Amino acid sequence: MFVLDATAFIEGYEVDGPTATIPQVRDELADASAYRFDAMEGSGMHIQIPDDAAIERVRSVADRTGDLDALSETDVQLVASALELDATLVTDDYAMQNVAEELGIAVEVIARDGIEEQRDWLFQCAGCGREFEDRRDRCPVCGSELTRKSPS
Repeated sequence: MFVLDATAFIEGYEVDGPTATIPQVRDELADASAYRFDAMEGSGMHIQIPDDAAIERVRSVADRTGDLDALSETDVQLVASALELDATLVTDDYAMQNVAEELGIAVEVIARDGIEEQRDWLFQCAGCGREFEDRRDRCPVCGSELTRKSPS
């Protein structure tokens, strides 16, 4: 089973096997990609609505890896669907790939190279420059905003 992100429909990506996606992906599509979605749905593509437990697990892992702010609600639900269905996630989104890898979900990329390594992001204060391993809204030292930073 393959869970398809919007990019799969936009790029006309073909997979060999059963497919699934979530209803919100259709909202991201227009023109030919929307017709692809409709045709695949009409020919048996599964429309998945992940349960709250899977969504919360994805959010928890994304928060731990530092990817939560980079994921849309649609992204979270796609990863949760792949988790529930024990499916391969088809996406070019690096944050989704990072979270999926952490959850043990297989990933297939479409038009880009996949991630080369899994990352747990650091967060750096824009004011004083201190680094933190956990995501926070503000620096506990000076109160400035924190930004996501690569650990390497």
